[in-house]
Amino acid sequence: MSSTTPRYAALAGFTAATVAIGSAELVAVSTGPRSAPLVAVGGLVVDTVPEPLKQLGITLFGTYDKIALLVGTALLLGGVAAVLGMLAVRRLAVGLTGIAAFALLGVVAALTRAGADPADALPSLVGGGLGALTLWAFVAGPLELDPWPWSPPTPADAAATPTQPIPADAAAAAPQPPPASGARAGAGPESRRRFLTGVGTLLGAATVGGLTGRWLAGRRGVSAAREAVVLPAPVSAAPPVPPGADLGPTPVASYVTSNNAFYRIDTALVVPQVDPATWRLRVHGRVRNPIELSYADLLARPMVERYVTLACVSNEVGGDLIGNARWLGVPIRELLDEAQPLDGADQVVGRSVDGWTCGTPTAALRDGRDALLAVGMNGEPLPVEHGFPVRMVVPGLYGYVSACKWVTELELTSFADFDAYWVPRGWSEQAPVKTQSRIDTPRPRNRLTAGEVVVAGVAWAQRRGISQVEVRVDGGPWQRATLAPTVSVDTWVQWSWRWPATVGEHTLQVRATDRDGETQTARRSPVAPDGATGWHTVEVTVR
Repeated sequence: MSSTTPRYAALAGFTAATVAIGSAELVAVSTGPRSAPLVAVGGLVVDTVPEPLKQLGITLFGTYDKIALLVGTALLLGGVAAVLGMLAVRRLAVGLTGIAAFALLGVVAALTRAGADPADALPSLVGGGLGALTLWAFVAGPLELDPWPWSPPTPADAAATPTQPIPADAAAAAPQPPPASGARAGAGPESRRRFLTGVGTLLGAATVGGLTGRWLAGRRGVSAAREAVVLPAPVSAAPPVPPGADLGPTPVASYVTSNNAFYRIDTALVVPQVDPATWRLRVHGRVRNPIELSYADLLARPMVERYVTLACVSNEVGGDLIGNARWLGVPIRELLDEAQPLDGADQVVGRSVDGWTCGTPTAALRDGRDALLAVGMNGEPLPVEHGFPVRMVVPGLYGYVSACKWVTELELTSFADFDAYWVPRGWSEQAPVKTQSRIDTPRPRNRLTAGEVVVAGVAWAQRRGISQVEVRVDGGPWQRATLAPTVSVDTWVQWSWRWPATVGEHTLQVRATDRDGETQTARRSPVAPDGATGWHTVEVTVR
């Protein structure tokens, strides 16, 4: 293949990478989706990428950040593989070494994930081996492009070559000389046809195999087990949503967020599939009485149901990484009381099945708030992507310090002794939710008609509640908005204000005051290290 063009060499490398990924996905059906190289390496990237880049990904892609990461990783791998293909044409060992390095990276990434076992190395090993075999087949094996017969020398070549008369019969018998300087070489039609047929066949088979493997891995999930769960009736039901809590047919977010619309931000590139039949929860660490519970044990305990609004610390001012749902679960306070924390155990570390951790102040879980080990969401078992079978829900704290999904451990320790996942990455140990508000309508850059315009949105200050929302236009005086009724201080509230809009360009701003008398600050600050601040501002045009 030494005479082929760079595009053919790049195509050979790209095909080898596709074969490696596709075959690895098929192997991962038996070893688990987290062992697939793309997912394993993507998880390593999530854990090691600098925090500003990670936050940029959330800002740009929101809840699609994981898909963007996987697609980006695949495209990067494809680009590098194309370069390896071009290098392999000159020296096959270079290309094979590159593939081996990628396979080794996949093995290391898979084996260093929480809960990994030796079998998790298989997808990367098998994929790397088949990828290397594919590259060899294109560069030095049966699919190699054969040299094309030398093309005639150019006029410049002829001028540079001395001419001597040669008898016709002697010329026919003489061996053909090597090409003159500047002669062109390539692959013949039959060779190119064989090469491209091999590329098409392998690319198609690898793509189908990879997609089939990912689909089969999903089919091995716990959806059937979830559908079989019958949630117990709560001993303390959630208060009913009062009439008027929803403002009606406006673009304002619904008071209760549906399960499908509820935001999802976590570090899991593939959703953990936890069988409730084998799930166990350990309450241990610095306690007098360690506890271990099965899923059946947890469901047998008295359950309470509460509306709680959860917010992500990555939510920018005016962002939508927030939602309100009706949660069913066991009060965490009761479990901690049974476990009897020792003096100094001021932190409860929630640990997910995939090893992710959050550190919640012990005091916040025992101060009377409705902190739950939740098993239900809006009247049904937790959706798998939201933590099935069990997750933590803690009012008043940002999710990164409280909302552990797929939870399997509650470990009593201290903030002095242990830093949870996000703390070494520059985020605060303590993260109470800040008082915030948002304009949902009108939308930024909307074109409105002069006259009365309804300005509306939501505000929240979990554990404190909202006492007042104000709106102003073009920096003028603050106007008090009307608050809709709400279930409790642990949920957001909808608000509205009727604006006599006049023709022109206008700037709308909103601010909220909580029941402790604290008005949200105008100072703009980023989400790190403990939540964004500032007034949500919307610019509109009135005609």
